[in-house]
Amino acid sequence: MTAPKGAREETELEETYDRLVAQGHERLDRPLLPLLSTGLLGGVDVGVGVLAFLVVMAETGNHLLASMAFTVGFVALLLANSELFTENFLVPVISVVAKEGTFGQLIRLWVVTLAANLVGGFMMAGMIVVALPSVHEVAVEAGSHYAHLGVSWRSFFLAVLAGAVITLMTRMQNATESLGVKLVPAVLMSFVLVGASLFHSVLDSILMFAGLLTGDADYDYLDWVGALGWSAFGNLVGGLVLVTGIRLLRIPHRIAESREEGQTG
Repeated sequence: MTAPKGAREETELEETYDRLVAQGHERLDRPLLPLLSTGLLGGVDVGVGVLAFLVVMAETGNHLLASMAFTVGFVALLLANSELFTENFLVPVISVVAKEGTFGQLIRLWVVTLAANLVGGFMMAGMIVVALPSVHEVAVEAGSHYAHLGVSWRSFFLAVLAGAVITLMTRMQNATESLGVKLVPAVLMSFVLVGASLFHSVLDSILMFAGLLTGDADYDYLDWVGALGWSAFGNLVGGLVLVTGIRLLRIPHRIAESREEGQTG
């Protein structure tokens, strides 16, 4: 006899929760060298998406078409098992809530991954600028847009939306074990991210790096630092509050059980 729909949904939610806790525990316990390498590769993978975006934008002038080309970066991110800073607003956070990891481990994961993403992205931006002079103009234009967003409600909500979009992508991918199905949110959500010009700490840093490295930018590295800090804050709010926090409210009994069993919190 088929179980009622509500019971099936409850079972699926609990299975997904257990899978997220286990994955988050693995990420939080990852040694420094593998953590650095996955972060560097994450920056490189997103840099490949930036390369595709800039080339298509320079050739066509069509932002939405260039945004679709960018999705190759998030497909690479998924298939190569690399890691992006904003992908860590759901899985490891749930593990910390379940007492399968500590807050200190979470901060270490965020800081190391973000720094490694930026280093990998900077290297990619440098190579793109040297190899493809034809993209200089669009690189400066794209970087300038994010560098000059400033501190405002508009830029904050652009960053909040970016954090929510990427965290939702992570949640959707962890709802299935099918690689083919996981590719769907990787393409769709990364298109939304770039197509809507949302304010994403790593992606937009790479675009700003590319503009700066041309030598023609109307902004400097201090502008980049300000944009990075503000976008990262908004990304955290969007990922943690709009997606992770609300979804945890759906399974309070499992969280309570996990916290009773957890040994590291």
